[in-house]
Amino acid sequence: MKDIQALDLNLLKALDALLDERSVTRAAARLNVTQPAMSGMLARLRDTFGDPLFVRAQRGVVPTPRALQLAQPLKQLIGEVGALLQSPRFEPATAELTFTISATDYALRAVALPFLAVLKRQAPHIRVSLVPVDDRQVQSRLERGEIDLALVTPQSTPPDVHARTLFHEHYVGVLRSDHPVLRSGLPTISLETFCQLDHILVSYVGGGFSGVTDEALAGAGLQRRVSLSVKSFLIVPEILQQSDMVAILPSRLVTGIEGLTVFDPPIEVPGFRKVACWHARAQRDPAQRWLRELLFASCADEATPS
Repeated sequence: MKDIQALDLNLLKALDALLDERSVTRAAARLNVTQPAMSGMLARLRDTFGDPLFVRAQRGVVPTPRALQLAQPLKQLIGEVGALLQSPRFEPATAELTFTISATDYALRAVALPFLAVLKRQAPHIRVSLVPVDDRQVQSRLERGEIDLALVTPQSTPPDVHARTLFHEHYVGVLRSDHPVLRSGLPTISLETFCQLDHILVSYVGGGFSGVTDEALAGAGLQRRVSLSVKSFLIVPEILQQSDMVAILPSRLVTGIEGLTVFDPPIEVPGFRKVACWHARAQRDPAQRWLRELLFASCADEATPS
């Protein structure tokens, strides 16, 4: 590489855009420059780094190994430069920004309600965007700044990101409050009766009829009857309210929902941890730090370590 004086911030932004868009045309549009101007910046980048950086492909351009090596440190550098240009002060009461959280529908409900209630009191002008999570794209979306925070499990937490346990979750059995099996009194169900009921199972991939509950039953040589598979947790409470079906659900999903009775599953079903993760570029940003701390204060388990 030549003298660093030959490299300016606009060239770094151009390289970042090319790495993200994999197209000279789209990168030019993103930076609001002409395509010839973007081609000129690419020529300067090639000369500076002594590498082609991108080669033509059937659709757009493909980065060379050298360009891919530059991607991560480039993102971090641009983020740090951006932080230099931002005001170090953050006033929640007057701040106007958008905070984007990516999560499953369950996690959005478990987190959004308590978080938004507190946020609106302390920072009324901050907007929150709640978007679906795709484990395969979490890292790239964090790197690009498309999302500020992702709520995932430890198994799906990307490498090279900051992460902290938000809460521990356990499963409960759920059915409608006037379900026939509850006529005997207390909300307890025998293992035999449990296996004979019609069950709802949530399958994010769609069409699955076996989950953690079935694994626990199989370990005891038992099997339940799963007659309905859905992709979303959010529809399950309504189905339970209007049927004789039963479901094993995360406890936070059904807290406070009328018409449903919660009971301890007659077999132990392992719970899970929900983790919040964010990119290094947002680690020191005062607004992002304040929002994360508010999220943990309003949603985390009391025993969850910082």
